[in-house]
Amino acid sequence: MTSRDTSSSDADREHRVIRFRSGRPGRRLPATGPAPVADLAKYQRSREEPDDYRHRMMVNAAALLFVMVLIGAALWLAETMADMRRNQDCVLSGRSGCTPVEFTRDRW
Repeated sequence: MTSRDTSSSDADREHRVIRFRSGRPGRRLPATGPAPVADLAKYQRSREEPDDYRHRMMVNAAALLFVMVLIGAALWLAETMADMRRNQDCVLSGRSGCTPVEFTRDRW
């Protein structure tokens, strides 16, 4: 064998394609049978029905408002947790006056 024959056989071994089969070996899936998904025709709209753009826009606006409220709540929660962490770190480090105390002078 020459060096050229050895290199081509190494390349053939390196780039071999192996086919993977689903299921257990020797087991075959039935060719015919019920469809995995029921008929989707019942969900199709007919062309005669007009689109209700007003309703769609209202639903989109409600979804946008809901997402904005969720984002606002997440930001508020993150800020509150960061403040609590800063205060806790201050107190645990032994400092005094970590939390500002609000008071008003005009009590009477």
